[in-house]
Amino acid sequence: MRLLASLLALLVAGPALARVKVVATLPDLAALAAAVGGDAVEVTALVAPTQDPHYVDPRPSYVLALSQADLLVVNGLELEAAWLGPLRLQARNPRVLAEPGYVDASTAVHRLGATATVDRSQGDIHPGGNPHFTHDPRAGAAIAALIAQRLAAVDPPHAAEYAQRAEALRGRLDTLAKATRARFAALSADQRRVVAYHESLAYLLDWLDLTRVATVEPKPGIPPDPAQTSRVLQAMKSTGVRVIVQEVYYPARIPDTLARLVGGSVVRLPGGAAFADGETYEAHVAAIAEALYAALAR
Repeated sequence: MRLLASLLALLVAGPALARVKVVATLPDLAALAAAVGGDAVEVTALVAPTQDPHYVDPRPSYVLALSQADLLVVNGLELEAAWLGPLRLQARNPRVLAEPGYVDASTAVHRLGATATVDRSQGDIHPGGNPHFTHDPRAGAAIAALIAQRLAAVDPPHAAEYAQRAEALRGRLDTLAKATRARFAALSADQRRVVAYHESLAYLLDWLDLTRVATVEPKPGIPPDPAQTSRVLQAMKSTGVRVIVQEVYYPARIPDTLARLVGGSVVRLPGGAAFADGETYEAHVAAIAEALYAALAR
């Protein structure tokens, strides 16, 4: 009788224990959704931190995940434009085609680099603004609040819990952002200058109040030629910059050569939290800041 009662209890409780299925395009967004959702959500990230999110090979497993999702969290600002649209259509899931199940994280953040005019000769330009905002924990806090609102819309019974977790995360991220910025501010002006590989670090540099003296790519998405490489080398020599920063998925050869010629170093940052390995968003942003600080403080 006791066993029968236990089985009946499980059957009755089953539907109430169903978790909200969240699919996030980027690992940072997945980590934020997991932090806000807690045990009430099941989160899948489509892109790994070692992948360039501009260029992702679609997989059947992505379509399956999207077909079952209650919530889809995207970066926006056309970052996933080359691959996500067809997957959403193939998934045939109306829940993630419009709000509240479709969550565009870019609508929650202060955008940098928006431009009114677009010319393909300018390279890989995002007219709505630079899409790489998850490098900044202040943006992460705003995105967490948006995710909490949308989770509450699709899962009202847990609305208060989502709001509480998002607010707690906001407090931790605000504290981290302020303390880390103050730490970098203690460096000299010369130490707070870097070279970037791609136009993807604007939010990170804004958060830490760092100055970019050159970019290895002559235009976004355009590989550097010898003339551009020479210009970057001269800029590094004339300003004394010794640190190049890039994500792990960009080519290493030219940055390594430039760093060697000036006696400097290359800081390679993952493209997001190692969500599949259990890394949280706040641990990730703290780690990338620490890696950059260690190189600049030498």
